[in-house]
Amino acid sequence: MIEYHDREWGVPVHDDRVLFEFITLEGAQAGLSWETILRKREAYRNAFAGFDPVKVARFTAARRARLMLDAGIVRNRLKIDSTVTNAAAFLRIQREFGSFDRFLWDFVGGKPLKSRLRSSKQLPARTELSDALSKELKRRGFRFVGTTICYAFMQAVGIVNDHVVGCFRHGRR
Repeated sequence: MIEYHDREWGVPVHDDRVLFEFITLEGAQAGLSWETILRKREAYRNAFAGFDPVKVARFTAARRARLMLDAGIVRNRLKIDSTVTNAAAFLRIQREFGSFDRFLWDFVGGKPLKSRLRSSKQLPARTELSDALSKELKRRGFRFVGTTICYAFMQAVGIVNDHVVGCFRHGRR
């Protein structure tokens, strides 16, 4: 968790494949700990074709059924099916906006929002921004993208910099 925090969490991401990875992992995390998902991250990469949304969108029912047998990932049919559904929705957004990155970062005018939190106890579970992103993703066909999941996603990919003021990562991009 320390390495993840120090190297990845809150660092702005502009790579569509990585954005698809994080939105998938955040959805998989629903009801579980982030630590559990991080331990399964490599298995997720293998199971979901390196998080290539083009390949994932083509997963057949048989392929999804095989994933239910993969102990390396969270074996929840709704979460597996939503990853395939979300891949197709992700591709539609790419076609419309040129990239998922552009669509996503337009929510914050292209620049990360920096909080001024003094303690991690002040971290919100959701915001009006995560409400708006959740609503828009759902409208576009995504699943497992509730407002809390969206807020965690925005933190993970650096749209929101929620490193506390005393953290060495607070002032970095």
